Amino acid sequence: MSFGIFDIIQIFGAVCLFIYGMKLMSEAVQRVAGSQLRNILSNITSNKWLGFLTGFMITGIIQSSSATTVMVVSFVNAGLLTVTESVGIIMGANVGTTVTGWLVSLLGFKVTLSDHVVSIFGIGVPMLFIQRGRWKYWGEFIMGFGLLFLGLGFLREAVPGINENSLLFEWLKNFTQHGIYSRLFFVLVGTIITILVQSSSVAMAITLTMCAQGWLPLDVAASIVLGENIGTTTTALIASIIANKEAKISARLHSWFNIIGVFWMVLVLPWFLTLLSTTINFVFGVEDIFRNPVDMTIGLSAFHTAFNLINALILINFSPWLIKIAGLGLVGAENRGIKDDLKIKFLNNIGGMPEMATIQLQKETEKYGVIVSRMGENFQNLINTTDRKKQQKIIKKIKEYEEVSDILEIDITEHITKLTKGEMTSQTSLIFRNILNICNDLERIADIYYQLSIIIEKKNEEDIYFLPEQREKINELNHLIDTAFKIMCKNLSSADYRTVSKLPAQELENQIKALKDDMREEHQNRLGSQDYNVKSAMVYNNVFSSLERIGDHIINVSEAITGEI
Repeated sequence: MSFGIFDIIQIFGAVCLFIYGMKLMSEAVQRVAGSQLRNILSNITSNKWLGFLTGFMITGIIQSSSATTVMVVSFVNAGLLTVTESVGIIMGANVGTTVTGWLVSLLGFKVTLSDHVVSIFGIGVPMLFIQRGRWKYWGEFIMGFGLLFLGLGFLREAVPGINENSLLFEWLKNFTQHGIYSRLFFVLVGTIITILVQSSSVAMAITLTMCAQGWLPLDVAASIVLGENIGTTTTALIASIIANKEAKISARLHSWFNIIGVFWMVLVLPWFLTLLSTTINFVFGVEDIFRNPVDMTIGLSAFHTAFNLINALILINFSPWLIKIAGLGLVGAENRGIKDDLKIKFLNNIGGMPEMATIQLQKETEKYGVIVSRMGENFQNLINTTDRKKQQKIIKKIKEYEEVSDILEIDITEHITKLTKGEMTSQTSLIFRNILNICNDLERIADIYYQLSIIIEKKNEEDIYFLPEQREKINELNHLIDTAFKIMCKNLSSADYRTVSKLPAQELENQIKALKDDMREEHQNRLGSQDYNVKSAMVYNNVFSSLERIGDHIINVSEAITGEI
């Protein structure tokens, strides 16, 4: 039987169907479990074993180690995770990705679930039309599940058996007779395949299919799987190109972890597979993972899990050395200013996960709030400083913070715009809308402080002075605003906006308004008095009116957090 271009197109189509099914499953489960996954990621600690379990759980759920590691690199880049904290998550992700292999080998070859795809569609399709709750997303998950195994079934039919292409099989055997060199060659093959399809799960499915059709001996298939572990790290490496030094180290760490593991496994592979065969025969009761094609798929899935688990348990104890190796040749930024330290670099290829991207967005918005509150502290120092040199330094710093504020608003808005092009849950959409409103108010606060700094600069140049009671009232108003900022920042730091209460912020806003009204009434009553300088009075009126507007924007932020805007 000849193998032509039409057969290649069939294989390609089957792989595409498999990829689409996996994508549909992954995105659906993110929408269903988005808030729970966000809570897990928001509470990551420095404990490497808890990080390991987190990486395993998330990857097992979303079925993509590449997506998990890119997300981790993105968080390290944003300063939400340290490199040390990322180690456990990355290693856990490597183990979590082996779940796909078990699904494919058990349900794709042992049970042949593709024979029941029509029944699966019969359950999933009606759920797509239920708009209430999460039924629609569960329907998408079931549809993706069905498409995944339908694609696998087509792939199995498209890949010919040995007897149908004996010449091709004999050609392939020429590459399997050279011991460790053959293993290294097929490690390279596995790496290339995974780089091309950008998914170790897809590459694993292809490898398992080749095994089920009798094309690959177990040692060759295992070598290809080892290469797939290396190939899957390229996604995070590409994502880290525009990232900072720490994020680059985190991405490299993933690569070095897999390269070192593959190195020692290639050396002991024949003995390891023999031991694994004995263990699987005892645990699962399979006949022969070396000769029986279907049993071989079970053996390969077990090998994938055992290798990644053992490698993780060994190397997680050497994480400080791995971090040093990963950092070789990387140079940190020097002579950085305020704008360099505080600007954001969102990693765009985060795997199409708007549900998870909300974590970084909320953290960046929290940082935005802290930056704006620092402008308030600097303005208070400006009001109470008479030294001209110190005043100029403070005014310069306020200007820099205002420029950072503009950059942050643009970056966050543009990133949200990109994320909203895809489908997401109503809750995630609400979070994005709230963040946009928050950023709008924070940027206005920054503008007001910048304008106030210019007003104070001109006041000082014209030798205009506040009366002691005016300065005292401004300080009192500044104190209330500072307290309001602290409440606002606390609200912004909440992992779940739905748990935030705006009552404390509202009480502060009422006090700010009451004090401003008192200041205005006293100011108007004293206008025309001989001891009340008109120029000073006009600046004073401008200052307390502007500070009251800042109070309005602060309460707007808390209202946006709670979803009231």
